Amino acid sequence: MTIVFYCNYLNHHQVAVADEMYGLLGEDFRFVATLHRDNGQLKGGGDYSSRPYCILAAETDEGHRQALELAVEADVCVFGACSQEYAVRRAVANPAGMAFEVGERWLKRGWLNVASPVLRAWWLNYRRYFRKANFYKLCSGAFVAGDDERLGCYKGRHYKWGYFTEAPSSDAPAVEASGRCVSIMWCARYLKLKHPELAVLLAHNLKSKGHDFVIDMYGSGEYEARAKELAMKLGLEDVVKFKGTLPNEQLMQQMREHSISLFTSDRNEGWGAVANESLANGCVLIASDAIGSSPYLIKDGVNGYMFRSASASSGFKNPDKKALADLTDKVEWLINNKEHLEEMRRQSALTMRQLWHPRRAALNLLRLINDLRACGDTSIAEGPCSKA
Repeated sequence: MTIVFYCNYLNHHQVAVADEMYGLLGEDFRFVATLHRDNGQLKGGGDYSSRPYCILAAETDEGHRQALELAVEADVCVFGACSQEYAVRRAVANPAGMAFEVGERWLKRGWLNVASPVLRAWWLNYRRYFRKANFYKLCSGAFVAGDDERLGCYKGRHYKWGYFTEAPSSDAPAVEASGRCVSIMWCARYLKLKHPELAVLLAHNLKSKGHDFVIDMYGSGEYEARAKELAMKLGLEDVVKFKGTLPNEQLMQQMREHSISLFTSDRNEGWGAVANESLANGCVLIASDAIGSSPYLIKDGVNGYMFRSASASSGFKNPDKKALADLTDKVEWLINNKEHLEEMRRQSALTMRQLWHPRRAALNLLRLINDLRACGDTSIAEGPCSKA
């Protein structure tokens, strides 16, 4: 069985599953990178385009020709970002051939997104081509299926998917916490949608209640100066530390050395691979319930907690008080229940090793393909390729 993945780049969000597919299928697996390589789009990882299974369709005429040919002839195609050309070709030339679209939610801003030319082009392609062909949807986020169905697309044909980062194989990836001080981290670009103000204001709430903790903030961006200014204004220099950016390997080590990871983005965060990385390294994830990965990855009270998302319109000038209160309650409970916190750290790593590991995703995709051929639906109860 030949399977071909199409996506914009082979970056560190894609390569783990691609490597596993190649390990399972060998020469029968290909990954087509549809855009020219761009260091700015590698999202902090390396360039993996030298992998033996990777075809650079945008960089040579031969690569483009081969990618178009595979779109018709492969047994199964998986179409991700920037691959509509190839998906349409598949639907027109081989409508009976099994194919999957994979992507994040379309309506991050609600019905305002309908004005997007990209969304409109996709929707027209769906109506003209994909709905008549043997196409299904892999959902990189818990809100994809709902958005699609509001747009009249893929009803009953949605399956869970996501981004799959490397997970440590050790049974105990986390460093045991020592002493009373609870180590908390926030890791993101300092953007409005990431709501760094919540991490700083959380520190203010915890300090005012006399808790022993530290919040280390990793990253850079346009709102970094505001976060530092707010921390200084509130007298938080002793409990909020701004660590800047780190290479990915060093950041993973920091996750192993922290007990709690804050993920404070609003509904504009389609998935958020930092969720995978935090959990895999034994860091209990406290994440907004509007982030695409949260309902898939988090089991409340087992490996983390979801808190009420901040409004997309809130920010440093008008922080979301209800979101902050819920976030504070969840973190404070963990600080007050350190024995449970350590057990949740173990469960965090277990979730990523057993359920959302790249190899499990690859194996589940093969199982889903066989299930759809045999009975028209999935036999997978949870995790990747279960019903969305």
